[in-house]
Amino acid sequence: MRTEPESIEEYYARIASAADAEGRLSVAVEEMPGWDIYPYELESLRLKPIRPLADYEPPRSGEDPAECWCAQPPSIDVERRVWSNERWKLDLGVDTGLPIMLLLGTQQHYDLPTLPPELAAEMGTLITGIASSMESLPSVGRAQLAKYGDGGAHLHLFFFGRPTRILQFRGSPLLEWEENLPRVPMDVLHANARYVATRLVAELGGTAGTLVPRPGGANTG
Repeated sequence: MRTEPESIEEYYARIASAADAEGRLSVAVEEMPGWDIYPYELESLRLKPIRPLADYEPPRSGEDPAECWCAQPPSIDVERRVWSNERWKLDLGVDTGLPIMLLLGTQQHYDLPTLPPELAAEMGTLITGIASSMESLPSVGRAQLAKYGDGGAHLHLFFFGRPTRILQFRGSPLLEWEENLPRVPMDVLHANARYVATRLVAELGGTAGTLVPRPGGANTG
C-alpha cells in the first residue's frame, strides 16, 4: 500500500509512457469524443504532443495583492456590472455566444484557498441564487459553473448559461461550441442580465447594476 503522495514527475512519466513516438496520446473515443454532444468529427482530430514538465508554475496576475486590480481606486464598468454588495460583485461577459455569461468575484483580494469562512458560506448562497436566476431565463436550460484561476490570483467564478433544448451543447463541450457561435447582441445580454439582477436583489439584497452600453462597444452593431 502506497503511503506517500505521487510526485508530479511520476504522474508525468505515466502520461509519457502512454504517448506514441511523437509524444501524442490517442484520442479516447470511448470517452467524451464518443458522446453525441461532442462538437468535432473524429477523422481529422488528434491531440497535440505532450510538452515536457515546466520548471515551475508561472506567476499569475495579482499574486502580489498590491499589484492586483482590487488595489486600485474602486471603479464600476457600467456596461458589465450586474449586481454587487459590500463583499461581492457580479459582472457580465460581453463577448459571448451564450444567452448569458457571468463572473462572480470578491471585492477584496482573496483566492479560493484563502477565502474566510464567512465569505465561503456567502459564496455558496450566491452560487445557488445566481444559478436559480439564470435557469429562470427562457433561453437557458442549465447554469454551468467553473473556477480556473490559472491566469489571475483574485478569486473569480464563471457562470455559463447553457442554451435550452440544444442538446448538443450539454455538458463540458459547451465552451468548445461557444467559441464558434455568433456573438449575442449587447441589448439581449443586458436584458438577460437585468432579469438575473432583479431576482438577486429580491432574494439576496445588494444593488443591481445600471448596465449602460458604451457607444460603439462590443456587439452593438
